[in-house]
Amino acid sequence: MPEPLEILKAVFGYPVFRGQQAEIIKHLSSGGDCLVLMPTGGGKSLCYQIPALLRNGVAIIVSPLIALMQNQVVALHELGVRAAFLNSSLSQQEAYLVEQELLADKLDLLYVAPERLLTSRFLYLLKKTTVALFAIDEVHCVSQWGHDFRPEYSQLSILHEQFPQVPRIALTATADTVTRAEIIERLGLKKAKVFVSSFDRPNIRYQIVDKTNSKSQLLTFIQAEHRGKAGIVYCLSRKKVDETAAWLAEKGVSAIAYHAGMDAQQRSMNQQRFLREDGIVMVATIAFGMGIDKPDVRFVAHLDLPKSIEGYYQETGRAGRDGQTANAWMTYGLGDVIQLRRMINESSAHEQFKRVATTKLEAMLALCETTTCRRIRMLNYFGEMTTETACGNCDICLDPPQVWDATEAVQKALSCAYRTGQQFGAGHLIDVLRGNQTERVKEWCHDRVSTFGIGQDFPVKTWRAVFRQIVALGLLTTDSGGFGSLCLTQASRPVLKGQQKIYLRQQIKQKKTVNNRSNDELITFTSEECKLWERLRDWRAKTAKEHGVPAYVIFHDATLRELVRSCPQTEEDLRQIAGVGVRKLERYGDHLMQILRV
Repeated sequence: MPEPLEILKAVFGYPVFRGQQAEIIKHLSSGGDCLVLMPTGGGKSLCYQIPALLRNGVAIIVSPLIALMQNQVVALHELGVRAAFLNSSLSQQEAYLVEQELLADKLDLLYVAPERLLTSRFLYLLKKTTVALFAIDEVHCVSQWGHDFRPEYSQLSILHEQFPQVPRIALTATADTVTRAEIIERLGLKKAKVFVSSFDRPNIRYQIVDKTNSKSQLLTFIQAEHRGKAGIVYCLSRKKVDETAAWLAEKGVSAIAYHAGMDAQQRSMNQQRFLREDGIVMVATIAFGMGIDKPDVRFVAHLDLPKSIEGYYQETGRAGRDGQTANAWMTYGLGDVIQLRRMINESSAHEQFKRVATTKLEAMLALCETTTCRRIRMLNYFGEMTTETACGNCDICLDPPQVWDATEAVQKALSCAYRTGQQFGAGHLIDVLRGNQTERVKEWCHDRVSTFGIGQDFPVKTWRAVFRQIVALGLLTTDSGGFGSLCLTQASRPVLKGQQKIYLRQQIKQKKTVNNRSNDELITFTSEECKLWERLRDWRAKTAKEHGVPAYVIFHDATLRELVRSCPQTEEDLRQIAGVGVRKLERYGDHLMQILRV
């Protein structure tokens, strides 16, 4: 039997394991169950793919999305691994052929949707074959409180009940301590060994800016830092997705849309364009992303506030999977807070779910309004404590915000909300505070209340920031009727009585960009190396088109960079390049030698 490291080198082309990979592989290969928490891009797939090749039988991989299965299988075929998937995208005849391969012991890995796995037919097929292991990917989907809840996941304890001798590995990049406990309980993993890697993605720079004109801010960000680069832009509504994609396209950005309301064929076509073409910006709802393993996504942008830190971490984690520099950028304003709170209040969910959703939203707001390192705050949220106080790669660390004693201004804002009957939103309250004689102010006689004109010393922008931050702090909340009216909370009482001081972040003029990192990989290349880089990319693009696969399936950018740097001149030298395994050396070695020897 080959050693795990031999398979890593020969099949996948990598010289060493990263982090806890070797320990996880050894534990699973020996028949032990495990729960693995590892950040996106940390190499979770290898933790079950290598044991699948070591153990007798076929590995069954439970995966929630068709795109994830298809991408994994295509990549494995390029490596010479016998893999297939079973899901609703296959015709009845195609599914039958896969089932026959399974029964004939012609597969090393079989990816299957949880709905398919739970059918009596599939469970019957499993009992007629030898199962090497079960891998449950994206296992956070088991949590009923999570952002990606899939009811079928809660039934996967059936695997242990019907196949008690088959080892299981459950994997996710997103799970706080509560979610971990729920996974262990629901899947019967109490005896499983838990492997928790750091949640830190040091290559991602986190930046959250005050929302003024989100589309223009986004365009400035893309043009300054990621012109011509692949990225994902998340919006809360389908309408906003369509409008933003069209607007970016008009401005010269290669932007396309993706959301559940689109025609299925168009949605699939756009997804394939994003995966296979360079420099595409996908504007999408959160329906897009899980299972998309495109490694060279240089940025993830949010034009609306995510509902939770889990969702934010999961979505931003799709940037920089190749380990190269990437950005997580977001615009955020008071309207986002009001809209999400209204969505929670108006939902038909039971009260316990609403309370959990509200708690998660408040944690997200705290991340937005923090005056300390964003990365450290996120790591602490996931239970990862550190002695560090700054990461050096988020907007707070790079440009620390100033705070000011805003107690008096906050008292004025709270008093204004109270004096006007707690029936109005921030825009109207600001008009009252600034003494604006608008038709609505006069209609409600709010030019006669004691707070009329007491805030003339602050511009509108400052007042909007004050209201946004005190809503985030829980001093004001939105009404339950869904009209966006701001109401006082119990937490506001000590502030109004002068018993508590409030410090807020000072508004500063937003810089156009932190710095331009869009072409880091070329900065230190010589002119000759740049030419070689382009020749390799052109060959890769042509080869990928011929094979009908995304370019990164042929070779990642990291492999091309190493080829440029090392410029190997013999097959043995080429064999030492990370990402060049035996199969790829056989397939592409001669082509690469021709390019490298020019």
